[in-house]
Amino acid sequence: KRYQVKMSIQYEEPMVDSYGVADSFPKDFGYGEEEADMEDTQAPSDSKPRILLMGLRRSGKSSIQKLLQSCISHQVVFHKMSPNETLFLESTNKIYKDDISSSSFVNFQIWDFPGQVDFFDPTFDYEMIFRGTGALIFVIDAQDDYVEALVRLHLTVSRAYRVNPEINFEVFIHKVDGLSDDHKIETQRDIHQRANDDLADASLEKLHLSFYLTSIYDHSIFEAFSKVVQKLIPQLPTLENLLNIFISNSGIEKAFLFDVVSKIYIATDSSPVDMQSYELCCDMIDVVIDVSCIYGLKEDGSGSAYDKESMAIIKLNNTTVLYLKEVTKFLALVCILREESFERKGLIDYNFHCFRKAIHEVFEVGVSVPRAGLQQAGTPCMMKALALNGTPRSTV
Repeated sequence: KRYQVKMSIQYEEPMVDSYGVADSFPKDFGYGEEEADMEDTQAPSDSKPRILLMGLRRSGKSSIQKLLQSCISHQVVFHKMSPNETLFLESTNKIYKDDISSSSFVNFQIWDFPGQVDFFDPTFDYEMIFRGTGALIFVIDAQDDYVEALVRLHLTVSRAYRVNPEINFEVFIHKVDGLSDDHKIETQRDIHQRANDDLADASLEKLHLSFYLTSIYDHSIFEAFSKVVQKLIPQLPTLENLLNIFISNSGIEKAFLFDVVSKIYIATDSSPVDMQSYELCCDMIDVVIDVSCIYGLKEDGSGSAYDKESMAIIKLNNTTVLYLKEVTKFLALVCILREESFERKGLIDYNFHCFRKAIHEVFEVGVSVPRAGLQQAGTPCMMKALALNGTPRSTV
């Protein structure tokens, strides 16, 4: 469905008591660095969360990786490739490592494994690979006979689980763009049932698999990757609580905390995510960046298309308003609300100011508290509740 839009991109001075001189999180927050610091203090690549892409040959692993990579490259979706261009990629014949951290808030490695290689061969140190892995994504071609893929899935996750029970196991049921809605649901149900039956037969009931329907022709890859990356962020429960507090006191229907470059949302409120709403927010980010590249840079071409003054409002013809505000150098808050709620823009802006400060405090804890303790204890003490008039209440 097409919407008629009215868009205004506005610039405003930072509010007093904002986090001021820090235009983004300090590099030791662990999720992205200042560009100037990266050249001098490169973190060891092995210290970053590792995401493995596995599956049979021609299942679509490399297409997913390249599609994601072009987004991190500031263009379209990883290596400036359109979805159609990824169809002509040659099969991967070696392990391909991709470092996702140069210009993005999210900070991890993607390892693309060739489908034809038996990495359980004795010459392969698969224990080393799985020991440092945060998430394992197994890609299954939904348009092909997936019996062999299910056998490989079971073998892979069972061995990986024995090496590292903390791995998050994700299954991308890929290439669903060629299936009808009923066929998609039936395929997902069948794969889910068979995979879990195999685990039960092997007495691995504690091993949990998450399933996603994906395609390179829509935003489903980015939504699935968003949920994968969120599991690697220890502050996620606190971020979700902050978003719930913010929207409940601001009359907002839905809010996403986006990594601007990758279109991955690192957190959202507790209401269900609607694919159409997510796509609208992604498209809004693209529009804001594209317009800013044309009109927002200085005459000599210097400056950034996204900075602390970035803010945009898009009004759709169905009384819906999309509202984008800069949170940090890498993050943006994108909200969906009704026009009548947007009449209280002053309240929304004040609550956003408090939300922004709280986000800064949440990640600042990571500087002074060891990460292990942070994951165990969480950071609820950093949250502040907002009253309806925008006045901070007692600390939660």
